[in-house]
Amino acid sequence: MSELVAVVVPAKDEADRVAATVEAVRSLAVVDLVVVVDDGSSDDTARVARAAGADVVRHERNRGKGAAMTTGAAYVARHGSTAPLLFVDADLQETAVETAVLTTPVLAGSADMTVAVLPEQVTKGGGRGLVVNLARGGIERATGFVATQPLSGMRCLTREAFDAAQPLAHGWGVEVGLTIDVLRAGLRVAEVPCALQHRVSGGDLRSQLHRGAQYRDVRRALLARRLRALTRRG
Repeated sequence: MSELVAVVVPAKDEADRVAATVEAVRSLAVVDLVVVVDDGSSDDTARVARAAGADVVRHERNRGKGAAMTTGAAYVARHGSTAPLLFVDADLQETAVETAVLTTPVLAGSADMTVAVLPEQVTKGGGRGLVVNLARGGIERATGFVATQPLSGMRCLTREAFDAAQPLAHGWGVEVGLTIDVLRAGLRVAEVPCALQHRVSGGDLRSQLHRGAQYRDVRRALLARRLRALTRRG
């Protein structure tokens, strides 16, 4: 069992936050490599992340979170690492250091994937819980597992668990797809309280459009897995 993890940070237009996030995870004793995947940013995300000490891979156009995670994992593999993967959102800043608790069960062999459960956020969101309820209900119907925070992006998982979820769901459906696929593979998922703070979507038009895209991608991920299950039964 590996004693180290490789960190993958999907990022788009996070120049103001990504440096603090990278510096926080690089400070962790269990971290061997940090790679930031710049998913078609229009700002200086790539330059800032590299200056903070991360390896950087860039998508010339935005391809979505699932594709960024896949690119990051492939980069880790090309560098000869079979270590577990720790996925960290780029906007956590200094609180990203708290993701260390996600690695403990995976490195100890007591879980195949851990999912961060965040505390109440300092900044209140503007959503009504529609995407969360869709995701939670879909995961429960597919696996029987009731996820506390089904859209949580901070996860640590073994290579076996990551491979079990291939290909990853598109875009914002990736977390729901990961949870369902890992559980259906008979692997162990553990939720871990994690003292993280991140940027919360508000009630403006941009935030509403973001939630609309989330709903679309989560619905697609759930439908794809429902069809896959029906095909296997048939």
